Parts: sequence; structure tokens; C-alpha cells
Amino acid sequence: MNAPSTQPVSAWLGEFVLLSALWGASFLFTRLGAAEFGPLTTAGLRVALATLFLWPLLVRQGQWPALRRHWRPILLAGIINSAIPFALFAWAVLHIATGLTSILNATVPLFGALVAWLWLGDRISRLRWIGLALGFVGVALLAWRAPAGTGFKSGQAAWAIAACLMASTCYALAASFARRYLTGIPPLATATGSQLGATLGLALPALWFWPAQMPGLRAWAAILAIAVLCTGIAYILYFRLIAHAGPSRALAVTFLAPVFAVAYGTALLGETITPWMVGCGLVIVCGTMLSTGLIGAAGPRPGAARVQD
Repeated sequence: MNAPSTQPVSAWLGEFVLLSALWGASFLFTRLGAAEFGPLTTAGLRVALATLFLWPLLVRQGQWPALRRHWRPILLAGIINSAIPFALFAWAVLHIATGLTSILNATVPLFGALVAWLWLGDRISRLRWIGLALGFVGVALLAWRAPAGTGFKSGQAAWAIAACLMASTCYALAASFARRYLTGIPPLATATGSQLGATLGLALPALWFWPAQMPGLRAWAAILAIAVLCTGIAYILYFRLIAHAGPSRALAVTFLAPVFAVAYGTALLGETITPWMVGCGLVIVCGTMLSTGLIGAAGPRPGAARVQD
């Protein structure tokens, strides 16, 4: 991507907060949709409707030729960056609190730094290694104690946490994949094409697991909201933020989104957020900021190209 233009904080702060609020709400809407549609159908509808929303914008901006030239890596990116993690998160929110899933989602830059080191050969300084270790300690502590305080009586809590971490790993892989194979492609072409690829990947599973009883209006509204607001519009805001504020500041959205997700879950779903979850979340965030070089070191930010749930 081109280097971001220099703009004062006041020029992009509103979009930063709005994007954090939208991505924080994605966990709430996913829970409401998956409760009636099921995880795979929820994920499939999300990407399909997002594709329908983004496609006219793609055509209007004249970026269809770019998508046509690079369709293979873009569609594959959609499987890694959207289809798999969206389905995993849609299953996880049925078994653990949405606030907990959002905290686990904040580990994406942590995995991004590790994947970029293993795959792309990014250098990791001693301070960043300490950040990686700190972040993973936070995850381990969260997984050890969090399920008992989430308000769910499901025996699937440990598997749900594992699903969230697998989804975060997919996002990290997608970030390095994008750096290697999608550099220079217009962002709207990548966003739209990746949603199309995810739609194709989830089409059969979504239809196969379509609920026998038609879901209610609330579930449909949640699906529409997560597709248009939390995916389509959020993509546009994310790439605008990269252009106006820079990748490292755009990456910081990952740390603010859980604040909104926890607030939504507590206020609207009656979820319980324990001090242990908050403390572990802070440990994860501090470790992630160290491991990505946002504090304490300069250098590349391997997770910056990633598009969040």
C-alpha cells in the first residue's frame, strides 16, 4: 500500500472510534444470528450480503479489472481471512461470552508477528519476543480461569476458546498472505473479492445447515447488520484509516474493539465480565503491543494488513 498521508488526529479519530464500535458489535450480532441460523449459515449469509453490498462500489470505482486479474489469490484470501474465522467465531459465541471472544480476537497481532517471523522472515527483537511470551501467558491464564465466569454452562467452553484462537491464527496467516501476494492490488478489489471467495467457500455448508424453522426478524436484522455495518462498511473504514492514519494506528482498533464488545454483551445480553478476564485482557494487549513494535521498538507491524471479525 502507499504510504499514508500525514493528517492530524482530529481528521481520523471519529472513523477510528466508529470502526472500533462496529467491530465490537460484530460479536453481538453474530451471537444473535447464530442462535437461530446456526454458525455456518450465519457466516455464509454474512459474507454473501457483504459481497452484494460491496460489489456496486467496486464497479463504480472501476476496480473490477484488478479483481479479474488477481482473482485467484484474492478468492483464496477470502477463505483464510473470512470464511474460516467467521464460522469459528459464530460457533464460539454460542458457548462463551461475546466479551471473551473479543478479548481473544485481540491476539491477532500477536499471532501476526509470529507468523510473519516464520513465513516472511521478519526480524523479532528481544523486546518483541518478551511481548510474545507475555501475550501467550495472558491467553493461557484467560483460558484457565475465564470459562467459569462467563455465565455459560456449556462443556464446550474450552473448545470455543480454541476456536477463537484458531480464527485469530487464520487472520494472522491472511495478513502475511496479503503482504506476499496481494501487495499493490486496490483495497476495494481485495475486500470485495475476498468476500466473494468466502461466499463461494461457505455456500454449500450454509445451505446444507439452513435451519428447518425460519428464523425470526431479530435474527435477520442481526445478519443484515453484521454484513453491511460490521463487514461492508467496516472494510471501507479500515482501509481509509490505513490511508489517513497509517497501519500501526489502524492496528490499534484491535485493542479498542473489545471495550465495545464487552459493553454490548454486558448491557444487551446480560453477560458477566470478571476481573480475571479484564486483567488477562490487559496482559494480552500489553504483550501484543510489545510484540508488534507499537511500544518499545520500531520496525514493521506484521499484523497491520489484517481485516478484523
